Amino acid sequence: MAGNGKRDNSDGLNIGVRSFLIAIGIIFVLMAATYVLTLVIPGGEYARITDASGNTVIDTDAGFRYVEGGIPFWKWLLSPFLVLGAEGSGTIIAILIFLLVIGGVFNSLTACGMMNYMLGSIVSRFGGVRYRLMAVLIFFFMALGSLVGSFEEVIPMAPIVVALSCALGWDDVTGVAMSLLATGCGFAAGIANPFTIGVAQSLAGLPMFSGMWFRALSFILIYPLLLWFVRRHARKVERPAEEADLGGTHVRDAKMDRGLRVFGVIFGAGILTVLSSGFIKALQDYTMIIVALMFLTAGIASVLVSGTPLKELGRTFLNGIIMIAPSVIMILMASSIKYTMTEAKILDTILYRATEMAGSMPKAGVVLFIYAICLVMNFFIASGSAKVFLLIPIIAPLAQLFGISMQLSIVAFAYGDGFSNVIYPTNAGLLIALGLSDISYGKWFRYSWKFQALNLVLTSALLMLGLAVGY
Repeated sequence: MAGNGKRDNSDGLNIGVRSFLIAIGIIFVLMAATYVLTLVIPGGEYARITDASGNTVIDTDAGFRYVEGGIPFWKWLLSPFLVLGAEGSGTIIAILIFLLVIGGVFNSLTACGMMNYMLGSIVSRFGGVRYRLMAVLIFFFMALGSLVGSFEEVIPMAPIVVALSCALGWDDVTGVAMSLLATGCGFAAGIANPFTIGVAQSLAGLPMFSGMWFRALSFILIYPLLLWFVRRHARKVERPAEEADLGGTHVRDAKMDRGLRVFGVIFGAGILTVLSSGFIKALQDYTMIIVALMFLTAGIASVLVSGTPLKELGRTFLNGIIMIAPSVIMILMASSIKYTMTEAKILDTILYRATEMAGSMPKAGVVLFIYAICLVMNFFIASGSAKVFLLIPIIAPLAQLFGISMQLSIVAFAYGDGFSNVIYPTNAGLLIALGLSDISYGKWFRYSWKFQALNLVLTSALLMLGLAVGY
């Protein structure tokens, strides 16, 4: 891959050595810092009970108590491997399998020429209106995140958008911004996000997806901010139309057209299934599996239809898995941070001391403090639904004590959970997307922190508006 932000699509998916080493270095520093915390923060735990739905939640009546904490050095050292046997390891294993499937399929699509052919078709058709296409793509990915809670599920699409961005004359970070960053923004706005808003409202005793108007307003205001930010960067890096070759040089190929139709139909069925999960609750726990299976089926079928022999397909698929395998190490290391804090019993202590700080704050300060707590906890626990069961039983009595509505508190939770997914190096989805795009974490951070800062101001103002109007 090129190191200047212009992706060479002929290479398939690969983890850039420099990007990999930078990411590994950053995550190791965070692992070491977490171990230091286990030496200075005492162990503690909240009492937990099982609610009527069988979910384990904090028992606020029983409260918090200090216990013996700490973790042996050898256990911390082996934590990236031990995490595979810890509670919640099923999600990590599913993400790793998901990742390897992506690597195999994309390498096969690239090797048979279908990826370049698909990009050529899109550029030939939309190259003259590329900024309109940008607006549509950002809206589409925000809607996926906001309406059905997609995040990891869009990872297979992110490299396509990155390659498309470069083909349209922009760069790789523009592609990640149009796809993953947009999804994260939609996920946080949470119009009907079943994994944060839906679960949190059910746990708090509110009708599911009630109070939607305020979250829709969040979506409406965040979308133009994101579009302006991405467009502004794209204008700076864009190549002239004649240099970017946005015109009609694409030559049609009947076999490739058939392959693209097969890929579009099968993968489109997967996306429709994911969209329907917003209404069919039974599907919500299986969306990642559905997308992985559909993507695998679509990739294999389309490559074979395009005329690639089965033996060649097997070889390129295996090579794709090998090329993407180093990212497994990054994900395991990032996941070990939560494991270390849980084993050392300091996660509950940090949460307890944080909530103690809210005692002397004004009502507006408490709302922003809830937002801040969720931002901090999202660094250690990437799963939105997992944080619901950890934080909502604490946020609910805190909100009641200060006369803050539960609806507004849940919006503050959703903001804190969603936006930081696309900047924290402990988020597996972000690491995968950056690795597939050969973008170093440092490069992405330098690009995206400015949006995060602007968005923090906007969403804080929205929370104050919600408080003022009695939402």
